[in-house]
Amino acid sequence: MSRSPNRAEPRAARLLRWYPHAWRDRYGEEFTALLLAELAEQPRSWRRTVDVACSGVLARLTNIGVTGNELEPSVQIRASLATLGCAVGVFLAFAIAIWSQLAIGWQWSRPDTPPTAVAMFAMSAVMLILLSLGLLAVLPIAWTVLIRIRRGQAARLWVPSLLFLLGGFALVVGSRHFAQHGWPGTGGHLWVGRGVVPSAVGSFAWAATLSISAYWAHPAALLSFPAGEVAWMAASPIAMIAIVVGAAKNVRRLELSPRLLRYEARLGSAATAAMIAFLAAACLWIIDGGTGPRNLFHTGAIDIIGLIAMSLMFAAAHAAMRHARTAQHALPLSH
Repeated sequence: MSRSPNRAEPRAARLLRWYPHAWRDRYGEEFTALLLAELAEQPRSWRRTVDVACSGVLARLTNIGVTGNELEPSVQIRASLATLGCAVGVFLAFAIAIWSQLAIGWQWSRPDTPPTAVAMFAMSAVMLILLSLGLLAVLPIAWTVLIRIRRGQAARLWVPSLLFLLGGFALVVGSRHFAQHGWPGTGGHLWVGRGVVPSAVGSFAWAATLSISAYWAHPAALLSFPAGEVAWMAASPIAMIAIVVGAAKNVRRLELSPRLLRYEARLGSAATAAMIAFLAAACLWIIDGGTGPRNLFHTGAIDIIGLIAMSLMFAAAHAAMRHARTAQHALPLSH
């Protein structure tokens, strides 16, 4: 009889992991006691496991601000903005990869179908809009972090800030290096309209998203690449994750004024609209664009995967912003 509690405690601890850390800190002790009592009465129950799992997933979705349940308005908006930032970060990674693929072909030849040209112009414009919105969103957050550091109130902000800065530094340095030593657009042919994609921008975008490649499914071909390039393909996603996680954690941990929360929410709504426009342009190219001269604008499986990933990220961003807009109405009117 003495072994049963010992076996029940690890099982209760495993079930508790379905819930987010903040929830476990607040309710974990009571919930564990309840689970131990149920496990003593009924050691095996698949219904209990499913119920705990579903409730835990719902609690995690609530914690990241995509359900609109239980959170205070300011906390809800910060959670939604953090989720939006993560979704936009992943969306941008795939969007830049698709855009840079088109940019390589654009350096060598004019596309032979209007949909490809329209898609390129549209994606370039939307990319500029998204990056501008990102800069407008980051600047006030960074300023707020600096103020907290100056006042000695940044104990919980140091780690995410360092993650953001180190990830950004690594991504910029690595991308610049490989952009100068391997971009396939180097030496492209001059033609009217080629200047829409500056080679410096196209090469940097290509190098930054080099990891988003179908070559991962072909190890033999991948191993024929220079070792440094393969290492960068493995390291660059880590730098991107550091940037996104660092920014999201700072947003979650900062006490932002109602005015700043509203400002960030408006930028978030604009970002979701821009995501729709980019998705439409990408679909136009993939469905009607054609392969182009010398197969330069050919679409592959990685583009379809990217389109699916961007669609999922848009859905997450849209859900987060919908609940953020609802929470805005409950914010105080003070600045």
